[in-house]
Amino acid sequence: MPLVKIDLTTGRDAANVREISNAIHEAIVSVYRIPPRDRFQIVTEHPAGQIIAEDAGLGFERSGGVVMIQIFTQRGRSDEAKQALYAAVADRLAEVGVDGADIFIGYVENGPQDWSFGFGRAQYLTGELAVPAR
Repeated sequence: MPLVKIDLTTGRDAANVREISNAIHEAIVSVYRIPPRDRFQIVTEHPAGQIIAEDAGLGFERSGGVVMIQIFTQRGRSDEAKQALYAAVADRLAEVGVDGADIFIGYVENGPQDWSFGFGRAQYLTGELAVPAR
């Protein structure tokens, strides 16, 4: 159920872009135990210079290959679960050639009332979908 936005700088081939999106999804499925077909991703490529990601004072340099990830999901997961997710995302992205310094994750939580999967209905509130268990 998470909605995942992935922003990349143009220049990767289509296969690598798909590997990146797959790696992120596989990490979420593994850590949060969601169904594999519960996949909602938006991948956007940007010209060089349109993604700005500095080090926030941590003392490392990023390359031009930054992958910015925004995960929108329902609240209720523990800090430990979130940290496990971040680590799993980094591990899976390393397998497809993304350096750990080039990964930025923003995590946004909301509630069941904040989702509509179609037809203008809030399916978690109407009972058409069960609210995911934690």
